[in-house]
Amino acid sequence: MNKLLAALLGLALSGCAGTSGAGTLADLAVVDRTTGQRLPTYYHQGRYWVAGTPGNRYAVSIGNKSGQRVMTVISVDGVNVVTGETAAAGQDGYVLESGMHYEITGWRKSTEEVAAFVFTALPDSYAARTGRPDNVGVIGVAVFREWVPPRPAMAPPMGAQPRPYSHADALSSERASAGEVAKTQREERLGTGHGERESSQVSYTTFRRASDRPSELMSIYYDSYANLVARGVIRTAFPVAPSPNPFPAGMRFVPDPRG
Repeated sequence: MNKLLAALLGLALSGCAGTSGAGTLADLAVVDRTTGQRLPTYYHQGRYWVAGTPGNRYAVSIGNKSGQRVMTVISVDGVNVVTGETAAAGQDGYVLESGMHYEITGWRKSTEEVAAFVFTALPDSYAARTGRPDNVGVIGVAVFREWVPPRPAMAPPMGAQPRPYSHADALSSERASAGEVAKTQREERLGTGHGERESSQVSYTTFRRASDRPSELMSIYYDSYANLVARGVIRTAFPVAPSPNPFPAGMRFVPDPRG
């Protein structure tokens, strides 16, 4: 049965139109807020990757490409960014109007504030500090279409008045939720920290999913630049320095004496 969820509607618009992790309904990108640059993506063995810089703040940029509202459930390191729960697609998220782009800049603390997303060492990540380190290093988005009431197949009988659909009808029968490097120089894995509080205004709205299953799933993996080089995700333009040779002069024999 479809759920009617009180989701969060992002009010702040972003000019960043993410093209990495492009889907049919939405786009997904990662923006380094410290530098102001969208991080380039690298495709490797069926996954998209970005290289984060330790200590830098970042944002998850979502763009709604569809012609209707969509609900986006956002997961960072296996944690729902709105509720703090271990992430599942059926949880609360952000509702985006058609054509809207929105930057999620942190862990939602209230309708007024977030704790900034910060690239940090895995032990300092929010997921690890709350006992959930197993899925550190991935950002996921589950996209849901909105349910549209079907049109009646025929006109009602003479004298009868059609009963219009309203959110109040749905609320009476559905549960409402109030959610809101070189290969030898690998660094410690990156995670996402629980940074400083920042202002981030959102408001509640109602949203009924067209299906319990997401219409689209997207993900971007991340780690430090050095680690992505070590993994083979990023191929550097410079040759890897050769290993030291204990006999650099090679094989030689005793030469004849001169004269």
